[in-house]
This record gives sequence, structure tokens and C-alpha cells, in this order.
Amino acid sequence: MSSMQTYAGRLRGLDWNDTATVETATADLLAHLAEDRAALRAAVENTFANPHLRGLCEHYDILDKIVLHDDETGFRIRLHLFGANHYDRPHNHRWTYSARLISGRYTHTLYGTEDGFDETTQVSELQAKMVRSERSGYHYTLHHSMVHAAVADPDTVSLIVRGPAVKDRFLVTDRTTGHVWWQYGAATESPEEATAKRMTDHQFAHCTRILDRLDLI
Repeated sequence: MSSMQTYAGRLRGLDWNDTATVETATADLLAHLAEDRAALRAAVENTFANPHLRGLCEHYDILDKIVLHDDETGFRIRLHLFGANHYDRPHNHRWTYSARLISGRYTHTLYGTEDGFDETTQVSELQAKMVRSERSGYHYTLHHSMVHAAVADPDTVSLIVRGPAVKDRFLVTDRTTGHVWWQYGAATESPEEATAKRMTDHQFAHCTRILDRLDLI
């Protein structure tokens, strides 16, 4: 068993703009962490007890994020639990990240880079450049400039390492409604926006029950 601090220590000093290097550094780490259920359970319990980490956990209509580690160098290790109503929302990110699915599956669509991807984007005109199926045990790294979407099956859970933020905002689109909107990092969002997405104790407990049921912690 290794502690979350031990896992995190292996990632300090990475060039998060070098996708190949990030992929190499995170693939083996996430594979070992996925099998280290004692470390994951301890990390989830620590998050619930740690006011700083609890304040970073977020609940959305299609996704829950549990922050297991917030590193002083800017990266974070998280668990993502996809909701039953997860659907197609092409978007980019404020940071490069690596992911390893530890349960379930999602259809992963890549649309290319964010060049020309802005508030004037017509969602219906986005053309997929690659479509693949990510399954439990699969790992990938995505540069922050890429536009992608994931449509998940129920009980899909992933381990994420996200690098330091390099943008103040990212763009989200909804293929069903055609809506396009910017989302901002915590430094620039309003108190109302922060409160709306903050995970409640009830929601955290629900996530923990799912992780228990899936025998992931």
C-alpha cells in the first residue's frame, strides 16, 4: 500500500504541456493506484474529513468529482463518477489531464483542437475526428487544446490526474440544445456559482456508496 502523497510525489516537476511525457508518467502510476484499494479508500475518507479537499469536490447534473489530492505545484488527483444521464457535451479544458477508467465505459469523441472553438460555435457543425470506446483499464492523456466529449454508461468511474490550469475559462457546448457557454475557474466565479456546484455531504455519501458497491475502494 502507498499513500496518496507517495503517488503524488512521482508527478512533481512534470512539463504538463508535453503530452507524451505526461502520458508516460501517469500511465503506470494510475494503473497501480487503481489496484491500491486501501490507498483509494483512505484517500476518500481523508477527503471527507479535510475541509480544503471537501471544498473542492463538485457535483454536476452529469458528473461528480472527488478531489483526492491537491498538490502545491498545481496538479490534482481526482475520482470522476459519471451520472446515469450523461450526454454529449463537446468541450475543451483549462488543463492537460490523464485518465484511467476503473469501472464502466464511455464513448469518447475527439473533434480536434480548440482553434475557432468559441462562443460563436455552431454545435451541429462540429465534426468528429476520432471516436473510440474507453473501457475499464484503458488510459489516455489529453492536451488542454483538444475539444472532446464523453458519453458514459451507468456506473462509469475514472481516476484523473489534471495538470495545473493554464486558462481562466473553458467552453462547453450542448449538442442536444445547441447552447454554448463559458465556464470559469474558482478564482473568477461568483459565490453563487461556487455554492451551486459544491458537493453536499449527502452527495458525497452517495458517491461513496457507489464506490463501495462497485468494489473500487
